[in-house]
Amino acid sequence: MLQTLTERLFDDGDRADLDPFAVFEEWFAHAKEAEPNDPHAMALATADAAGLPDVRMVLLNRRDARGFCFFTNFESAKGNQLAVNPQAAMVMHWKSLRRQIRMRGPVEVVTAEEADAYFGSRPVGSQIASSASDQSRPLDSKQTLLNRVAALTAEVGEGPVVRPAHWSGYRLVPTSIEFWKDGEFRLHDRVRFERDGDGWVSDRLYP
Repeated sequence: MLQTLTERLFDDGDRADLDPFAVFEEWFAHAKEAEPNDPHAMALATADAAGLPDVRMVLLNRRDARGFCFFTNFESAKGNQLAVNPQAAMVMHWKSLRRQIRMRGPVEVVTAEEADAYFGSRPVGSQIASSASDQSRPLDSKQTLLNRVAALTAEVGEGPVVRPAHWSGYRLVPTSIEFWKDGEFRLHDRVRFERDGDGWVSDRLYP
């Protein structure tokens, strides 16, 4: 009987030809079926120039063989941190499945074409909100933001909204990907893949 990728992942046999990106897709497909809200939510950790870490929830909006993308304001806290320290870590935790995936590695800015494509796919209301918000900076009152949104809404009408220069995306290019599955009595299963040239090497880890 053909094994699933997950069965192969936690089997103590040879994982040399197992692609962690393919395993991710198998797990993510299960998450989209099981998680009631935002199966693409992830905790993203960055650090400032002094090395002080910061973490927040963001959404995984795009992914391909190069890495995993999220979009934000360049002038936000995470944007400023990534400007001086372009590396990050992320974790996706699906409580309903009792599974999580951790990644870490360098971060690169996506192309303007990729940013335009994703920005254009968002609802007009979200485009306007991204354009109106000075993300992470002090706001004197909620009404100030609402006034800016109203003014921009009146200006653009039904769109299209031009992507502002301060809004784009980042791609985390993982050098390490770890898969974790809950086990009874905390005897969890953990397998970590690490970059090795153009391929990967993997190890089972103690829980």
